Amino acid sequence: MSFEGRAKDWDNNSRIERSKMVAEKINEIIGNEKYNSIMEYGCATGLISLNLCDKFKKVTLMDSEKKMIKIVKEKLDKSKKSNVFPIQIDLMDKAYKGEKFDLIYTSLTLHHILDTKKIIKIFYNLLNEDGMLCIIDLDKEDGSFHINQKDFNLHNGFEHRYIESIFESVGFLNIKSDTFYNGQKTYKEKTIPYSLFYTVGYKK
Repeated sequence: MSFEGRAKDWDNNSRIERSKMVAEKINEIIGNEKYNSIMEYGCATGLISLNLCDKFKKVTLMDSEKKMIKIVKEKLDKSKKSNVFPIQIDLMDKAYKGEKFDLIYTSLTLHHILDTKKIIKIFYNLLNEDGMLCIIDLDKEDGSFHINQKDFNLHNGFEHRYIESIFESVGFLNIKSDTFYNGQKTYKEKTIPYSLFYTVGYKK
């Protein structure tokens, strides 16, 4: 599923507000931990990380879509932020050979990737020792969230235990999950409820 044609209209009010809420939750999860090198995968137009980047020394933003990264670069040019580095890359197709990270997070990206275990293993290998992975995604639902995307045939959210079991299998420790947000979207006058959860784990 491609998001290339949706980049220019991505920053609508609901995504802006949801991204602020997700950024606040990530900030809460991090707490007083000191992470220097951060990576967000599936960053889209950078809404989440641009709410967080002042907290960190270096933030790498990755997305597979060229037009999304183009918008991120335009935002950075206007904001004059010098600690954010956007990269166009699909980690499922190409290995990233740069530095490793202290913290990796991704929001509403995992359910668009068929091989869940493969991408979580890639994240594990990109983390420094004692690094943290934070996945934020949809709780398991009936497919209504993507009712407007007729070609959607990937994951209709996840059960917490399923994600936790993958974290365990690739080597993460101190794993925790919880639902933290209940929202709704509207499609053709139909209100569709959904909820978001986080799962975190540490590489030891």
